[in-house]
Parts: sequence; C-alpha cells; structure tokens
Amino acid sequence: MSRVPRLSRVPRGTRWAAGILVPLLLLALWQTTTALGMFTPVQLPPPADVLAAGADLVQRGQLGIHIWISTQRVLLGFLLGAAAGLAAGALVGLSRVSALLFGPTIGAFRAVPSLAWVPLLLLWIGIGENSKVLLIAIGAFFPVYTTVALALRHVDPHLVEAGRAFGYGGVRLLLTVQLPAILPAVVSGLRLALAQAWLFLVAAELLASSMGLGFLLIDSQNNGRTDRLLLAIVLLAILGKVTDAVLGLAQRAAERRWT
Repeated sequence: MSRVPRLSRVPRGTRWAAGILVPLLLLALWQTTTALGMFTPVQLPPPADVLAAGADLVQRGQLGIHIWISTQRVLLGFLLGAAAGLAAGALVGLSRVSALLFGPTIGAFRAVPSLAWVPLLLLWIGIGENSKVLLIAIGAFFPVYTTVALALRHVDPHLVEAGRAFGYGGVRLLLTVQLPAILPAVVSGLRLALAQAWLFLVAAELLASSMGLGFLLIDSQNNGRTDRLLLAIVLLAILGKVTDAVLGLAQRAAERRWT
C-alpha cells in the first residue's frame, strides 16, 4: 500500500491553488444560481450585491469597526479561555485526585449549549464587554482543557523520570518536559478553541451589542438585509481562517524550538 504524502511536502503554491479551488467553485455556483433566478434576491442576493453592501459599510466607516470589535472580543476570550483550559487540563491530567474530583463536573458543564450561559451572564455581570468576553472564554476553555488533560495522562513515564533526574519538578517539569512532549495535542486544542471562540462570538454579541459581526448578522436578519447577512458570514469565515493560519505559524515556531 502506498503511503499518503504529508501536506508539508506539497509545494506551497500547489497547496494555495488547491485550497482556493473549492471557494471559487462555490462562488461560481452562487453566481449561476442567482443569474438563473433559482432564488429571489431576498433569499440569495448575487455576489455583486453582497460586495456592494460591504462597500457601503466601508463608506459609512462601520465595517472596520465591526471587524475590529469582534476580533478583539474573540482574541481576548480565546486567551483567557485557553489559559484557564491549560491550567485546568494540567491539574486534571497530572493529578488522579483532581481528575476524580473535578473531571466529572467539568465534563458535565462542557455539554451546556452556548446560549444557555447568556441569561446567567446577563444576570451576574450585566450587558457590558466583560460578559461577552467571558462567554467566548467559556467556549475556548473546553477544547484546550480536554486535549491537554487527555494528552498528559499518556506522556511517556520514562521521559518524565529523565526530567526528574535532571532536577526538574512541578511547574518546571511541566513546562520543560511534559508540555513539549504533548505539543501536537496542545496545538490541536488551541485550534479547536479558536474555532469555538468564533462560534461563541455570535452568542456573545446577543448580549445587547451595538457593534460587531455577530450584531451585524443578527441586525441584518431582523431587517431583511440578506446581503449584509451573507457578508457577515463570509467575513467570519475569512477571519476564522486567518487567525487559524496565524496560530499555525506559531505552531511551527514552537516545533522548531522544542523539537
């Protein structure tokens, strides 16, 4: 059986061309269906109308503000949630007592839908920025916690013993030996957490927002502006991909340092 080649061995230009092929096909299909009148402009406006809606928001000076506010909320929530998830995952993954005490409870909260947190955060924190960032942090917490806790339980014990033989222990052992050993799992958790942060953004911007892409999405739905609604969806997809790519660059830098 022939081995499947690694993506890293595929030329970068080929990867870019292959990656953009499906979006171009979807764009062509979108243009074709609207040109043939298969959908009304209210149901599915043509790409040109969506582009015009974006240009209109740029002229009004609103689109950049929507993008900046949403990106800021996502990044803050992601950093807080990922840090908490890393700490909790390390605690549960390295301690059997902590796993027995906290593992079942955290696992139960992981099943709570994002919208279920909205009324509670409104009651406890209010409609300010803190509640939005905290909701996004909740979404980013669980992927990091789960991957780190599971990966730390399967670190090679001989590697840990070697670290202790060099005098490492506690946090130093975790940062020097155990986390580098589970680097692929940590990065996978961070990427899942970042995607989850963007997913939780829309729920977060239900909390009495007046700006942001989630607000633009909901406001466009309420006002029948399908062109702006599709614009918000496309921008969320692009921003999610861009931030994931930046995280991928950080992953490669970490791998060069620790491997």
